[in-house]
Amino acid sequence: MLKGLSKWKVLNSKEVRGIRTMVKEQWGCDFPFDGGFLEGKDGDIFLISRDVEKLDLQGLNVESLGLYFGQVRNDELRLSIEGSQVIGKAASRNVLEVGGDEFAQWISGNDLEKDYAGCSGYVIVKRGTDFIGCGKCKDGRILNFVPKARRLARL
Repeated sequence: MLKGLSKWKVLNSKEVRGIRTMVKEQWGCDFPFDGGFLEGKDGDIFLISRDVEKLDLQGLNVESLGLYFGQVRNDELRLSIEGSQVIGKAASRNVLEVGGDEFAQWISGNDLEKDYAGCSGYVIVKRGTDFIGCGKCKDGRILNFVPKARRLARL
């Protein structure tokens, strides 16, 4: 058990299996990570190395630990940009390729007005070989979740 991490919940094997199942169902791939999983506030999921167990974190105010992978809400997994990069290469479905003007819109934080055939739930958005985030298919649009701090000014 990780000492000094009262703000965090270490996910047990059943909870990790649930995340792996969500990845398999949504993106058609196995989860390519064999480390530990932490849950922070609001269902935020972080990936950590098992080596963190060797650290004495007692008495430290740990605000962030590991790689922010995504968030579970309403039994759905929404990936972070880094989470889309972890899953993207292995994903066999719900991956949306954008280019040109669509890329500029996406990276600027705008939703895409696109009815993506075969799309359901959350999709991984990519440009070429770069995975640039995760959006949600809804009413003929791809909703953008790129945080304001990571958006680019109009290209």
